[in-house]
Amino acid sequence: MESLKEKTAKGLFWGGMNNVVLQLVGVVFGIILGRTLNQADFGMMAMISVFSLVATTLQDSGFKTGLANLKSPKPEDYNSVFWFNILMGTGLYLLLFICAPLIARFYGVPELTALSRYAFLSIIIASLGTAQSAWLFKNLRARQMAKASMAAVLVSSTVGASMAIARMAYWSLATQGLVYVAVNTLLLWHYSEWRPTMKIDFGPVKRLFPFSMKILATNITTNVNNNVVNILLGRYFGKHATGVYNQAYQWDFKAYSLVQGMVNQVAQPVLVSLDDEPERQLKAFRKMMRFTAFIAFPLLFGLALVAREFIVIAITEKWLPSVELLQLLCISGAVMPLATLMSNLIISRGESGTYFRSTLAFCLTQITVLIAIHGMGIRAIVTAYVAINIVWLLVWHWFVRRLTGYRFVHLLLDTLPFAFAAALTMALTWLLTHQIDNLWALLLSRIVIAAAIYFIIMKAAHAKILDECIAFLLKKKHT
Repeated sequence: MESLKEKTAKGLFWGGMNNVVLQLVGVVFGIILGRTLNQADFGMMAMISVFSLVATTLQDSGFKTGLANLKSPKPEDYNSVFWFNILMGTGLYLLLFICAPLIARFYGVPELTALSRYAFLSIIIASLGTAQSAWLFKNLRARQMAKASMAAVLVSSTVGASMAIARMAYWSLATQGLVYVAVNTLLLWHYSEWRPTMKIDFGPVKRLFPFSMKILATNITTNVNNNVVNILLGRYFGKHATGVYNQAYQWDFKAYSLVQGMVNQVAQPVLVSLDDEPERQLKAFRKMMRFTAFIAFPLLFGLALVAREFIVIAITEKWLPSVELLQLLCISGAVMPLATLMSNLIISRGESGTYFRSTLAFCLTQITVLIAIHGMGIRAIVTAYVAINIVWLLVWHWFVRRLTGYRFVHLLLDTLPFAFAAALTMALTWLLTHQIDNLWALLLSRIVIAAAIYFIIMKAAHAKILDECIAFLLKKKHT
């Protein structure tokens, strides 16, 4: 029987494999879509994304996390959540269908009425797979979830790109989202051993309600918070400016999601399983923090370094206004996975109320500040967004320290060495390459040199996390 350490390592491996494939496919098709579509097309989808995300979160209702937080959920628990999600998903779609003209009026873009009604169909489709996803997640079936995600993103991206090439504009982006949810849901059913029954009992949902509703409220707040810039730009600056920002945000999101998704596959189930062993739980958490920092800082700082040449080569000079915004976003993107890992620990301790209050305060702070300075322009809005995200990492740490004894010095020891190493790597790489004129040569040389320098620094510093990663990959290859 596999030990928890082996399950965690395999979960990280498959979570990493999943995210590498997802992001590589995302890069390829993101380039195709970026070259084919214009700023307004991306801007229109960005304007309505928050409504879809909030509705999908309402449909899920936090019960996936609630099930994962149970020591041993029963089949009837999954069945109760399954039927509740379907009812919620259908009801929410009907509500948004009616409200679509109001959304279009808010932004002053009449075309959003039809687009919203089409794109929001994903809410109903997603409701069919929440319980299956929860079962796979709880049982650490990271490999199966990875396969479902990889297949879904490949099929949906192919469909979206084909429609974009056929000049179907923003409809290609909406269809891509629908196809992804449909394929992923079908494969979750295929891989999950659990099946619903017609014996409908909402008793388990009622028992999960106090915990799950706090997760629900938090996730809604998080979705609003993550999209507040899109909302403000869409309202005050129009769909073109929203598209410019959204292009930068999407590349930043792809990069930090590579790390965040990898850790999220295993963080909560592992931390919950160690809830009765505080010292062992803290040790596992610190190792996850070091692993996250080891990957996140060089990846995001590296993206900031090559942002200009990457944008011009990949999606042409029409997206040059996105470069500076992407470089700014990469700074906060490097700490996003660390903040998410801390919030996972808070949830694993059953502190969903703490999680909600912190996220709500974060959201209110960010919305207040961004609305107050929106007259100063897009750059000021994005700079403030980045700064607040970085500062809030300390707020998450305060709660984690209170729950586990994870001191500030621990946070510094687990993250700053990798941040400094990554910053030094990028500075040396810039010095060695800044006189290269050819964009292709500049991009490739910066990637190769930065990777080599970071590896040398980690080896010279005897970074244990690097040795453990190499040992695991060699073992996996041998197996």
